Amino acid sequence: MARPHREQIAGGTFHVTSRGNRRQSIYHDDDDRRQFLILRDRVVRLCAWRVLAYCLMTNHFHLLIETPAPNLSAGMHRLNSSYAKYFNEHHSVDGHLFDRRFGSRLVETEEHLNDALRYIAFNPVEAGLCAHPREWRWSSFFGVDHSFLFER
Repeated sequence: MARPHREQIAGGTFHVTSRGNRRQSIYHDDDDRRQFLILRDRVVRLCAWRVLAYCLMTNHFHLLIETPAPNLSAGMHRLNSSYAKYFNEHHSVDGHLFDRRFGSRLVETEEHLNDALRYIAFNPVEAGLCAHPREWRWSSFFGVDHSFLFER
């Protein structure tokens, strides 16, 4: 049975995630994280995406992106495959790095957008990696005042 097509909308905002195969680490060190961000930035430029937020965890990542064109799947395929190729070559391994295909949720309201921003920011806190989102170096929150996110 064929998988359902992904929702791809010109001008859409999506919360996108990818997790390591069998929940394995997809970043072994800071060099891996830097390389992922370089590859992400290439895809962002190529696809004309706008990154609203991101967070690199140990075994998964989150992106909150706007897609001016309906190219979410093509961009994510390029990002995940190019990073997996780098990772496998750099660490002398082979096989699948990512579990399944990427996950994505269309953000349809301002409340959902704010919830996604909070969720992404607090992911390392919930995982016990830091006490406050501003302490997690591998996120868009690092070093920036986002106090407006916490006002209700």
